[in-house]
Amino acid sequence: MRTLLVTGPGGSGRTTVAAGAALRAARLGVRTLLLSADSADTPGAALGTPTHAGSRAVEGVPCLTARRPDADTRFRDDLLALQTKAASALDLLGAARLDAEELTPLPGATELALLGAVRDAALSGDHDLIVVDLPPAPQALALLALPEQLRRYLRRLLPPGRQAARALRPVLGRLAGVPVPGERLYEAAARWDTSLGATEAVLADPGTTAWLVAEPGPAGADAVRTATTGLALHALRLDAVIANRVLPEPGADTWSAGLTAQQRKTTEEWRETYGSEAVHRVPHLGRDPRGTDDLAALRLPGPAPDDPAPAPVEWPVTEHPAEDGRGGGVVLVWHLPLPGAVREELDLVRRGDELILTVGRFHRIVPLPSALRRCTVVGAALREGELRVRFAPDPELWPGRFG
Repeated sequence: MRTLLVTGPGGSGRTTVAAGAALRAARLGVRTLLLSADSADTPGAALGTPTHAGSRAVEGVPCLTARRPDADTRFRDDLLALQTKAASALDLLGAARLDAEELTPLPGATELALLGAVRDAALSGDHDLIVVDLPPAPQALALLALPEQLRRYLRRLLPPGRQAARALRPVLGRLAGVPVPGERLYEAAARWDTSLGATEAVLADPGTTAWLVAEPGPAGADAVRTATTGLALHALRLDAVIANRVLPEPGADTWSAGLTAQQRKTTEEWRETYGSEAVHRVPHLGRDPRGTDDLAALRLPGPAPDDPAPAPVEWPVTEHPAEDGRGGGVVLVWHLPLPGAVREELDLVRRGDELILTVGRFHRIVPLPSALRRCTVVGAALREGELRVRFAPDPELWPGRFG
């Protein structure tokens, strides 16, 4: 199964591109699901089939289903379930219970429902391709990072290794005179961890790739460069850059000649950076695409049934001679691809068995590979879009090899 994440700067036409890619794949016989959290139902307008909240087959395209998650219902059900599980604590605090009728989804609930829908669709096995119409790139990258962050927070607050003391909780509660976390809380934490882990696994799967959609030009080039770095930091493979709304070549004396030249220049720069096969020019139709005929006229690429599975994103560790002879004469180098990263905006700190990485507006806490946990950081460099962190093995922890 494949999952295609489509994002880009706001107003770039990413929703229309997602709908067009889903349509093309479905017409090739790929069982395709188009997922979107767009409250204005732009995908439905582009396809000519309103999706409302829920799921609907696209008329005339047998293999295509469009779906918008019902964020209101999901938010209400989840919060009421949490309220039930935390009943004892709420009663202790004298808190009044909330009724279903008074619950309104908070900001971000729609995006979280979209992530849940991606996970559920992937686990169902009912589709060969899931095309996800994500929010604009900055919000999309923050959303895609959320499952990993929430799992980390959950494990820090309720460490699984300490749950062996569950039998002592009643005794501890009497000794301390205050309630301690109950059985239901640990059970809920385990369910949340499982759910978040399943979502994280879908995003980390080699079959999950991303498209960046932008109008070619200075603003679009900056947005694509920044989003490329964010995707790389979270180990998401960039499959294509879609140069959207490309104008036709005009005569030399027309008013659009300058804009066309600007688009051509940016597109060529993208081809040099990402490779000619990864950059796709999508023509401007002179109108907003509406209906399947207009979407087909965009000539979008799309996964076909016989396309090979993408290679997984790798952050390899290599061994090199050490100039100062430390660590038995070798250093281990961790290679982290960060295309578009700028040295002045890069910061990294080791804390225990984790590396805290900050690249511009993006931030991620990455667990160290097991081999590097027994090493000391001795340096780092950003070269040719790749961060290379050098580690010296600790001879006391590597007695058989580097001791």
